[in-house]
Amino acid sequence: MRLLGIETSCDETAAAVVEDGHVILGAEVASSSRLHVRFGGVVPEIACREHLRCIVPVVQAALDGASVSAETVDGIAVTNRPGLVGALLIGTTAAKALAWAWQKPLVAVNHVEAHIYAAHMTFSGLAYPYVALVASGGHTSIYLVRDVFTHELMGATIDDAAGEAFDKVAKYLGLLEESLHGGPAIESVARGGDPDAMDFPRSLIEEGFDFSFSGLKTAVLYRCHGQDSSLPTAAPRLSGKELGDVAASFQEAVVDVLTTKLIRAAEAASVNRLVIGGGVAANKRLREKLYQASEEHHLTVFFPPLAFCTDNAVMVAGLGYHYLAAGRTAALDMDTQAQVERV
Repeated sequence: MRLLGIETSCDETAAAVVEDGHVILGAEVASSSRLHVRFGGVVPEIACREHLRCIVPVVQAALDGASVSAETVDGIAVTNRPGLVGALLIGTTAAKALAWAWQKPLVAVNHVEAHIYAAHMTFSGLAYPYVALVASGGHTSIYLVRDVFTHELMGATIDDAAGEAFDKVAKYLGLLEESLHGGPAIESVARGGDPDAMDFPRSLIEEGFDFSFSGLKTAVLYRCHGQDSSLPTAAPRLSGKELGDVAASFQEAVVDVLTTKLIRAAEAASVNRLVIGGGVAANKRLREKLYQASEEHHLTVFFPPLAFCTDNAVMVAGLGYHYLAAGRTAALDMDTQAQVERV
């Protein structure tokens, strides 16, 4: 069964064709991130204009790359929640139009659940249940995943997402001149730093499964720009070593919290498998520390390939296959949701 997947929840316009939930036939991604750099964050209006410009050629490129046509596609899966509403509307409208024109079933996919499913694209034998962490620019949540359709929220951030903290700290350090994404910039600078140089806070690390990164972000701001600083307008006056130490110490604080919470959640749920998804899953220090911790606690950890950590349509089409196979289709008047309620 072949599904066309469409993803437009933020600033990536993506389409992919996936067969039977894990065989990738074709995939295409167009990012508008370069257009947002001078604004210091994603501007919804700019993202939406780029989605409008790119959606048709990106879908066509995915179909061409897979060597398939409308006749050989069995259904269309599209992200309809959560995300930027305008961006989601463009993707869902395109998917609805194709579903109507091609007379194909439509499937609505949760973006966060798709990030969890990304690991299945490589590890086709990954068994349920497991505990999953989704850490990205918009989400930091832990779920007990009982099966492909059942995701029980165990904990989530009460303020900033881990990826957002990486982005903001990279901005504080003057590292976002050419890129919108702070994670790779922080990781690169941190390689030359001492992760123990500064004792940044690890909020809520001893409490439950919820996260908080706002205090850590503020601690870095004050350390680099002074106690009375508001939002900085220039890079801090730090030596190369000081910059590396700040980046490494900040990264270590985030990784410590994510690792500790995830191991605790696995023990509480009595499962021995961990799945990581989202953009922060690409962080090498997080991978290193979780592999070490999983060995100590006799757990197995599954990371998706780097290409599937950031937003993509492969994970959408892959998860959509299971919904279509189970007959869980969506109507052409389905809604989009900016946020999914915490339960």
